[in-house]
Amino acid sequence: MRACIQQRFHQLPHTLFSFLHPPRIHAYTVANVENPSAPSREDYAYANVFLWNTMIRKQAENGDISRDPPLLYYVQGLRTGLRPNGQTFMYLLKALVCGKNVNEGEEVHASVVRTGFASSEFVSGALLGFYVANGFIGQARQVFDEMPQPGLVLWTLMIRAYVCLTLPGEALELFRTMRGVGVMPDMVAVATVVSASGLLGDLGVAKTIHCFIEKSGVEVDAFVSSTLINTYGECGSLTDAYRFFRETAMKNTVVWNTMIHQSLEHNNLELGKQLFDSMPERDVASWNSMIRGFANVGQYEEALALFHDMEISVFRPNTLTLLSTLSACASHGALEAGAWIHSYVNNNDLNRDGSLDSSLIDMYSKCGDIAKAIQIFEESRRRDLFTWTSIICGLAMHGHGKKALCYFSEMNESQVSPDEVTMVGVLSACAHAGLIEQGRRYFQSMEKVFGLVPKIEHYGCMVDLLGRMGCLKEAYDLIMGMPMEANEIIWGSFLSACRVYNNVELGEVAARRLLELNPRDPWGRVMLSNIYAEEAKYDRSMGLRKEIKEKGLKKSPGCSSIEVNGSVHGFLVEDNSHPCYNEINSMLEKIEKLMN
Repeated sequence: MRACIQQRFHQLPHTLFSFLHPPRIHAYTVANVENPSAPSREDYAYANVFLWNTMIRKQAENGDISRDPPLLYYVQGLRTGLRPNGQTFMYLLKALVCGKNVNEGEEVHASVVRTGFASSEFVSGALLGFYVANGFIGQARQVFDEMPQPGLVLWTLMIRAYVCLTLPGEALELFRTMRGVGVMPDMVAVATVVSASGLLGDLGVAKTIHCFIEKSGVEVDAFVSSTLINTYGECGSLTDAYRFFRETAMKNTVVWNTMIHQSLEHNNLELGKQLFDSMPERDVASWNSMIRGFANVGQYEEALALFHDMEISVFRPNTLTLLSTLSACASHGALEAGAWIHSYVNNNDLNRDGSLDSSLIDMYSKCGDIAKAIQIFEESRRRDLFTWTSIICGLAMHGHGKKALCYFSEMNESQVSPDEVTMVGVLSACAHAGLIEQGRRYFQSMEKVFGLVPKIEHYGCMVDLLGRMGCLKEAYDLIMGMPMEANEIIWGSFLSACRVYNNVELGEVAARRLLELNPRDPWGRVMLSNIYAEEAKYDRSMGLRKEIKEKGLKKSPGCSSIEVNGSVHGFLVEDNSHPCYNEINSMLEKIEKLMN
């Protein structure tokens, strides 16, 4: 960077800093003597520093700081005889934070000390912020400790720095020190300390801080109120959060939304809906919280119903609303509702930047319309990681493994690096297409080429691939060599492969592991019983069936769903709970008679 600054310095136009040239200042001074009403030398010096600072600030805001570093303008100003003030350093440090230029920041720090501005609380605050933004909490604390008498602003900044770097213990310890020297917190400092107790996750500490607030007489505004509610929620006590919510007088929309959010985070949909219905004023965030809350717990029909209610209200859905709603459609298999939302997005021009493309691709893929998903991808102008991942996973899900791998090759050619989810899609595509050599190669390339450590999902895909291709010994060795314990999904996939290829020995191993993980699930016993039956080991097969019956083990009933007029109806085996059960049975009987 230093070499870059020197090179750019010599490339600057000669007239760039001509307004700072000393002869001009001298001419203005002579004019001042001849005309007492003319500005003084000090006036022009001040004006020049102001212009100097403005150039640094504007360069940081509008320029490419790697091409024209703001430090270059600072050095040029010094060479023309200007003396920096506090604003000069604040603008410089702000610019260097944006560019992550740590070495240059340390040079500015040295200049701050040399020019005597280290005692300025505002400049020290800028230095502290610079070091924190770059992750150097030790240097930030050194700046703080070197202040002889830091004011409340600097105390708050340092406490907040610890909170931002998820060091709540250090933040609370510094707050205790602050109170020990007699510095009284304001609302901002209090909210920061409350956040620290939430990060710590200690309910006792949270209650202690709350007690201090009440006794100290610090004004509790809406921001502090919402922070306290969040903190109690993060500490696992929805009861305390709701008690404080009822007691506090500061209940603006943000506070209501915070309470709703915590209710939903604790899976208390009833309380969340009750609060939502009781709100004196709602905003878009209120609707988004409820839609996302229902979608997260699998109540997709309620989420979609809320979206339709929002659509006819005075509030216009935003990107977050649509992301949650499309997710609900995808998870619920609601193709008709998803297509309607897609139409709504297009009619209202809500996807101008392409931010919804990946969600639309995911929705159409999961709802069965892979052709529409491909069309959206091909028309998308936003080919980012999420868009590529969505189409690759969608194609893999539909068994189009080779096409998914073609897209993955295009993704690599586009210089877009995959993440863990992308690689799950790639390996799944190999499994569905039976591409065992490619699967092995992609699995090995995760760490060597892309720097991704395989997780249990990737091992599961490889076990599935090897099992489908009959490489049971290799699959078993892979399971036993995993850096983590195999779960039910992996052992279940392996047992299914043993069933297909009638491998009794490995099937018994897989079934035994499944029983260890979930003794009440009869599926492993059923599969092993079928393997025994295929090998004519009827005594063992019947023994397992008898064991299932004696222990009263039952498989989870199968489920199917159908979408009619925008609503998804689910049916379980031997389920008579549907409100139209009699009408459905009557229609089935009529169809059966017609077929006979």
